[in-house]
Amino acid sequence: MLALVGGSGLYELEGLEPRRTESVETGFGSTSGHLVEGDLEGSQVIFLPRHGAGHSVPAHRVNYRANIRALADAGATRILAVCTVGAIDPTLDIGSLVLPDQLIDYTWGREHTFHEGDCGVSHVDFTSPYDPELRDEVGGAMAGLAIPFTDGGTYGAVQGPRFETAAEIQRMAKDGCTLVGMTGMPEAALAREAGIPYAAICPVGNLAAGLADRALEFGEVVRAAEPRARTIRNLAVELARRPS
Repeated sequence: MLALVGGSGLYELEGLEPRRTESVETGFGSTSGHLVEGDLEGSQVIFLPRHGAGHSVPAHRVNYRANIRALADAGATRILAVCTVGAIDPTLDIGSLVLPDQLIDYTWGREHTFHEGDCGVSHVDFTSPYDPELRDEVGGAMAGLAIPFTDGGTYGAVQGPRFETAAEIQRMAKDGCTLVGMTGMPEAALAREAGIPYAAICPVGNLAAGLADRALEFGEVVRAAEPRARTIRNLAVELARRPS
């Protein structure tokens, strides 16, 4: 079953007919938003708004472990994460979509593993942080729907909730990042630990710090990402119809 994790600007999934909507309590605490299971044009889909209703939970406070555990327990076999980003690559336009293939983690203080204490230690391979087969499937679905996108990119995951300095973005560009966002990790690594194929689709909501001629405002980021909600919904329909 496909699970869609909604990011900034995507707090509900249009057309999803719910049969279960609830905050789920796991061994790692409660999910950051209500988990919604239901029917999307004949296919069973799970939707979870990462930031809760109305963006009430900032990126550094999201309970990523509870979210991924709840999706696993609900029967998710694939996760498509929507992660609104800033563009570091100057060729990317606001409103465009990117299907990243790599990431660099700059976050700190977040719970990055299910395996600690009495659970033992686990070292998972993370060479390709986004599942290659699922990435190919997402890219093929987007091509089939004639959705323009950039195939490949490196997501730089930062702590937030503040935006970055111009110098930080310059450093990230030198590191090879083409995108910057606050939610890419530890979500991707936890999905890998849980054994669930995970890919991200990234709407570009803004130009990264120092690349625009004015200060960044969160409201503008959300407004830039919101028009992509219908596109992502159509992508979810197409993916959900395909066998896992």
